[in-house]
Amino acid sequence: MFPGAFTVTSQIVVTFALTAFVMLTVVVVGFARHGLGFLKLFVPKAPFILLILLVPIEIISFLTRLVSLSVRLFANMLAGHTMLAVFASFVVALGAAGVFLKPLAIAPMLMIVFIGALEMLVAFLQAYVFAILTCIYLNEALHLHEQH
Repeated sequence: MFPGAFTVTSQIVVTFALTAFVMLTVVVVGFARHGLGFLKLFVPKAPFILLILLVPIEIISFLTRLVSLSVRLFANMLAGHTMLAVFASFVVALGAAGVFLKPLAIAPMLMIVFIGALEMLVAFLQAYVFAILTCIYLNEALHLHEQH
């Protein structure tokens, strides 16, 4: 997060690759620890008739983690950078508009400073959320339904 630098996580391909690596690790760790018993992750404790409905839902839920984790990180990084770009264009436009409008460029410039600080907070928060969700997914793969 340096001014004028490119933020890698504002690209969906990068965040998807990070998430794919995490989910692949979860599956490998799950199979290494439990063998085919890892598939019990998709079978909750419920009456058999409900399992017909619940097992596909659990599988879809597991697969959508890949999308939700990557889009969450991507969208938050992109939104902050887009906001910074918009306010930067206001500063440039007002600064070039003439002598009378130059003082008005101070407000967007201050907003850039505040949004930059907020962007740093969001970046740390997103890294924390990504790490916590990764730990939760790994814990689920390691312990299956033992914590219930």
